[in-house]
Amino acid sequence: MPLAPFPHARPRRLRAEDWRRRLVRETNVTVDDLIWPIFLIEGVDRTEPIAAMPGVERMTIDVATAKVEMAARYGVPCVALFPYTEPNKKTRDCSEAWNPENLVCRAARAIKDAVPEIGVMQDVALDPYNALGHDGLVEERAGKPARILNDESVEALVKQALAQAEAGADILAPSDMMDGRVGAIRDALEADGHTDVIILSYAAKYASSFYGPFREAVGASGALKGDKKTYQMDPSNTDEALREIEGDLLEGADMVMVKPGLPYLDICRRAKEQFACPVSAYQVSGEYAMIEAAAQNGWLDRRAAALESLAAFKRAGCDAVLTYYALEAAVWLREGS
Repeated sequence: MPLAPFPHARPRRLRAEDWRRRLVRETNVTVDDLIWPIFLIEGVDRTEPIAAMPGVERMTIDVATAKVEMAARYGVPCVALFPYTEPNKKTRDCSEAWNPENLVCRAARAIKDAVPEIGVMQDVALDPYNALGHDGLVEERAGKPARILNDESVEALVKQALAQAEAGADILAPSDMMDGRVGAIRDALEADGHTDVIILSYAAKYASSFYGPFREAVGASGALKGDKKTYQMDPSNTDEALREIEGDLLEGADMVMVKPGLPYLDICRRAKEQFACPVSAYQVSGEYAMIEAAAQNGWLDRRAAALESLAAFKRAGCDAVLTYYALEAAVWLREGS
């Protein structure tokens, strides 16, 4: 029952000094909550800036490995690897996705050799390798819109997942939104002896306008033919997200992802309350770019805004956040925010 009115109530008593605020703080962001996405390129000892994501670079494997060593020293528990695939390796059958010597597989091996204590996550999706830019295999039809083939795509995704697991990935993250892919990947991992590999499913991935800078970062924006609305979710729907999440958990997902992040905190909260499972969110490239653009114009404090946004994910019930601020946030948190 509600408390009776009290004439001397002063909520500001608990805000008067820093120690009081810290004492009653409900939500705390720690380095343990962070997953750091890294973009990879071929070559040695070089980086490339990403124009749409100020401060984020594509890195060669050797540079990325050194950065991951630094991240581990600051306590970041996991990194996520994303490849920039050269155009001549993009095909309609996406076969580079399961090449054991592709960029992300080589990077996973190098990072696990150098920093075995850090987790390595890899996306399971075909868009970095697809000549048509989609997350699944495409059937082009004369006079009709192209169709994304579900079951054939799942077969390809299973081959990709097995190659990544063999290369040392600790977490596989199917981000394609094909039906049935989590169960197929889990069955294949079990049959191949990869019983300890975690599946973090992008269970509620929306057809969002916030992905543009990421597509530039992995070189997929120019290749994409059409849009992804036939397999990614309608931004207007919430109950559908819960059905997707439940289905992926039943198929064997260990963790689930909501993507994008801040515009979909209601989905994070509903997922956590309904399923009580590990819930993560991706603070996607568009969210990052907005903070960076506003900070560069002097409209907000970059560090304060970034940390506040991370607190919002925790407040909504997220256990982990993929964020481009992960390494910086680890430094900030050690210094004291």
